[in-house]
Amino acid sequence: MTVREIRLYGDPVLRTVSTAIEDIDEGVRALIADLVDTVELPGRAGVAANQIGFALRAFSYNIDGDIGYVINPVLTEVRGEPELVGEGCLSVPGLWHDTPRHPWARVEGIDLDAQPVVLEGEGLLAQALQHETDHLEGRVYLSRLEGDVRKQAMREVRESDWF
Repeated sequence: MTVREIRLYGDPVLRTVSTAIEDIDEGVRALIADLVDTVELPGRAGVAANQIGFALRAFSYNIDGDIGYVINPVLTEVRGEPELVGEGCLSVPGLWHDTPRHPWARVEGIDLDAQPVVLEGEGLLAQALQHETDHLEGRVYLSRLEGDVRKQAMREVRESDWF
């Protein structure tokens, strides 16, 4: 369908808790197609619906060439103590900060046929699952940073040419 423009930090839709998708209609099918098209670009691990302007519970992922999507995803389990992992975000371009993430995660949701989808794993997949479900809860990874790291990150946002 279409590669959509990514909404940037400060856009109110990024702070909005996303609404569950009740009916899988042509609009939802188009949204999923756009999410998949948008995540296929190089360097992208995931795109949440609110990052392209829709406060609906869906995201796409692109982990090591495995591309897909989940509708109404819920982070159902994490394992291990959070570890600091280098993280960036398409909605916060050019910034990269160590962010606490669990080393393993599981997300459950549905596909376009309302069939169950379960994604689980470690490493980049675990990080992406946590990152994208945070987006759907109206959180950007910067909110997970603490202390001086958070202050520095917010300073970098204010000084960026896109903010």
